[in-house]
Amino acid sequence: MASNAPMQDTTTLSAPIDFGRQRTDCTIENMDALKEDLTKKDDIYANMSKEERLMKQEELSFYSTSTNDQGDDNIWGLLSGVGGNIYEWYDFAVYGLLSVEIGAAFFPQSSEKLQLINSFGVYLAAFLMRPIGAVLFGEIGDRLVGRKNALVFSILLITVPSVLMGILPGYASWGVFSPIILVVLRMFQGLSVGGQLAGSYVISIEQSSARSRGFRGSICDASSVGGFLLASAVTSSVRFVLTKEEVDDWGWRLPFLFSLLLAPILYNVVSHAEESKNWQEQQEDQQIQDFVDEEQEKNPAFIDLLSSPFRRRQLAGMVGTLSTCTGTFYILFLWTPVYLSELRGIMSQADADMMNFIAVGFYIICLIYMGRQSDSFTHRKDLIRIGLPGVIVAAPTMFGMFEADTWCGVLLAQLQLAACLAIVQGGMAAWEVELWINDPTLSFTGVAVGHNLSSTIFGGTMPLMATFLYYESESLLQDVDINDIFYKSLFPRLLPGLYISILASMSLFCVSFVVKHPHDLRIGSPQLRAAVEKENRKNIAAKKRRRKEMERRLKQEAPYAPPTIV
Repeated sequence: MASNAPMQDTTTLSAPIDFGRQRTDCTIENMDALKEDLTKKDDIYANMSKEERLMKQEELSFYSTSTNDQGDDNIWGLLSGVGGNIYEWYDFAVYGLLSVEIGAAFFPQSSEKLQLINSFGVYLAAFLMRPIGAVLFGEIGDRLVGRKNALVFSILLITVPSVLMGILPGYASWGVFSPIILVVLRMFQGLSVGGQLAGSYVISIEQSSARSRGFRGSICDASSVGGFLLASAVTSSVRFVLTKEEVDDWGWRLPFLFSLLLAPILYNVVSHAEESKNWQEQQEDQQIQDFVDEEQEKNPAFIDLLSSPFRRRQLAGMVGTLSTCTGTFYILFLWTPVYLSELRGIMSQADADMMNFIAVGFYIICLIYMGRQSDSFTHRKDLIRIGLPGVIVAAPTMFGMFEADTWCGVLLAQLQLAACLAIVQGGMAAWEVELWINDPTLSFTGVAVGHNLSSTIFGGTMPLMATFLYYESESLLQDVDINDIFYKSLFPRLLPGLYISILASMSLFCVSFVVKHPHDLRIGSPQLRAAVEKENRKNIAAKKRRRKEMERRLKQEAPYAPPTIV
């Protein structure tokens, strides 16, 4: 009995192998049918449809693809990303912080309420260009000239519109053409920003070792916040130094012109950066693949991104996860100063900007600390899932605390939401890049498209949505006969915060159940790890076959013969 058992197992295992060998001379169509038959016999795919099997196979390939292990924590790659973010987001944030003055200069015939809404509408126009910029710079950074040159191009693209906005005549001089040109310039800015932040993430984290990705990613995030901080400092200085009439007349132009001093410094920093080694190695492998498959048609990176059902799911989950970060960021650091000064009249614009300056500084410190902490977690999403419930509670709490009408209450309200946001955002940059790092020919595009779609949908619409909720809730409740003091006075103030709570709930679902991450292997089942190891061996064998095929073709080519002179 003991001897029969091994013989029975051997027969069972050898049957598929013998069957496969008998079919070595089959056509490609028959081989595809054979693979499908064998796949159906696998327990993993037993009860799955064709689409589900494809999704599962792509998911397994995602886990099995080796991640970047060439990071050396190059400082110039980090500095180029940091400098680029500060510069780009300074230029981009100045408009939002000066939205009241810009609304008066370019939409003077509207009421004060419509001026603010029109100004935020132009702000949204820039966001609508960001997904287009993501596709454009994704193709540049993934397929054409690499990450470094994509960053240089994005910096040049934002400098010219910023300077032109600083010298653009208002409605009083050029009439209706002035706001039209303003919209066009903002759209070019949005096109540039669509590639800048993703580029800084990718080039910084691809050059990072695995133990420091969260920390370096948080520095990139902090630098973009630093751009807001610098913009807030410059606009606050302008408002403190100049009178309100001077700011409304010409002083609002100075922060735009200040970008002329930053551009040469930034270009010098980026010129010292090295190209991502991970991308360079993939380009070499791609050249081999192109040589072997010389007749295969190439698709743009964006088409390749959307052609895979697994990547589409990753992209949708990424957009949903980032909704909290983008929505909370813009409502806290961009819309709140306008809310405190123009909408509620709790404090002056200068005081609201100073309060915002303190909150941004506190957020940067928390953000970098949380980025360092994210590297110590077994799974990077764990820290994100700790912070999201905090945002759900802290966002409406902030607007409730504003009703205390004291400086201390207003400041603490912003700080508690900033702390919760920092917990979520700390490891988010590394999390974004790690979703796509297994394929450097798509990583720039994946990060850029996912991040900018979320920023456009949830960040670009946030000032308009928050302003709409504020005005509509007040007007509706004034017409309703409600004596409860909570519903009459406090509840309308909480609606923008409750909107953020809804986004945070969606993010919690997406990061927990939709998105797949390389760290899943650390906590995955033994079956998943075994399947990944098997897939790794197949990938290595396929890579060797491609190289041998290239060597064989090179040997078959006729040797070079110099021309003879007759």
